[in-house]
Amino acid sequence: MYSVNKMTPLLKRLDHIEYIVKDVNAFVDFMKMFGFEIVRETDHHHGSAEIKLPGDDLIIEVHKVEGDENPGINHIGWYATEKEIYKIPEKLKEKNIEHRGPRFFEPTGRILLNFRDPDGFRAQIIAIPEKTQE
Repeated sequence: MYSVNKMTPLLKRLDHIEYIVKDVNAFVDFMKMFGFEIVRETDHHHGSAEIKLPGDDLIIEVHKVEGDENPGINHIGWYATEKEIYKIPEKLKEKNIEHRGPRFFEPTGRILLNFRDPDGFRAQIIAIPEKTQE
């Protein structure tokens, strides 16, 4: 059984879902048919795109399948404030969960913290540096 956590949450909202696809341009064009618009294109993962529906904050990050990856959802990204993201590694350590970050990721201008949940699913927490929010 799970317990109800009455603390102030460290995570604020769902930020993005990353899809791994065979052809980024074909996937983006397909999603445009439903009203998605391109937010950003970057060079990481040999070319990726971030798309969203107008008026929505949820980003769909799309990159090409690489190595031993399979097409589909790669990870879900959660948003935390810059102050909160630096508190999370200690909580992960308490649960013996390895992580990478937090670290600044130049292509998107965000702070990233990557880890796997207890079942091994990839997860990411992002924060926007406070100095860029002004």
